[in-house]
Amino acid sequence: MLEDAIGRVAAAVPLGDRVAVQSHVDALTKPPGSLGRLEDLALQVGCVLGDPPPALDDAVVFVFAADHGVVARGVSAYPAEVTAQMCANFSAGGAAINVLARACGAEVRVVDVGVAVDVRRLAGIEHRKVRAGTRDLSVGPAMTASEVVDALAVGLEVAGSAGARIVGVGEMGIGNTTAAAAVTACLTGVAVRDVVGRGTGVDDRGLARKREVVERAAARVARLDGPRDNALEVLRRNGGLEIAAMAGAMIGAAARGALVLVDGFISAAAALAACRLCPGLPPYLVASHRSTEPGHAVVLDSLGLTPILDLEMRLGEGTGCALAIPGVRAAGALLREMATFESARISGPSGDLPGIAP
Repeated sequence: MLEDAIGRVAAAVPLGDRVAVQSHVDALTKPPGSLGRLEDLALQVGCVLGDPPPALDDAVVFVFAADHGVVARGVSAYPAEVTAQMCANFSAGGAAINVLARACGAEVRVVDVGVAVDVRRLAGIEHRKVRAGTRDLSVGPAMTASEVVDALAVGLEVAGSAGARIVGVGEMGIGNTTAAAAVTACLTGVAVRDVVGRGTGVDDRGLARKREVVERAAARVARLDGPRDNALEVLRRNGGLEIAAMAGAMIGAAARGALVLVDGFISAAAALAACRLCPGLPPYLVASHRSTEPGHAVVLDSLGLTPILDLEMRLGEGTGCALAIPGVRAAGALLREMATFESARISGPSGDLPGIAP
């Protein structure tokens, strides 16, 4: 399944006539570049979704939920049971992602890929549990080889069959900034101190514990005989079930030609792993925002992604994706509705009407 999806992504590159889309953007009734990075976003939307793209009313934000055994090491300001409690909040429609998705007209789909307790009684939660949380990555691999593949497959399947042209990918999992930092340190080679942040708000002692845990986890991978940037192996040893599922979701969504919105640090760590697994993925990715987590900037730089927003957020849940959806829709509307100099019979910088001989 994974190999087929990667093949479909690779076959779709180049994603369209980039030169033609850029010419369209430049011909719109404005000075070139005057809409700033919105023009870059319009170019990407046109290349991925068509020029002009269809109306982008259909958008979905996935929230993959899972627990982490490493929470037992005191790396989070919140207890592990909050993951399940937040699933109940999602089910009731009271979480930030529920509110923001309603505000922008997007669907929210919450997928239990590894919550430690049984949440099947909760309405609106998709039950695709691979196992009840990962093992403690500070003492050994977080997952088995089959578990990480199964988690990837969950993401591939649910996002690959979603139908929406805009797919946001978010998460919920107490302890997952620790796993994301370990994945990021391994796949980028950046020092642990530069990728570990306070997450849910740990104090200085908690931050020191968190750094120590990530140092140990990254050091074990560095001692491997095989390739140290093997994304599947890094996910298995230091990742999370929801991180693997998000990586699969990004590949699955791109394989059917959707535009993929990356959320904060954990989502970006999943995108980094997904791009190592699927080198054709980056043109489909849009960074929705820049988190205050230090590791997020490291991943964005590594992937060459410039975020749409910088609101000093660090919540997760796909909240940045929801806020970015109106911007993506606006970029598509420019290509679909804005007049060109020629169609509006407006003179260009030279004073001549385009297409009319002086």
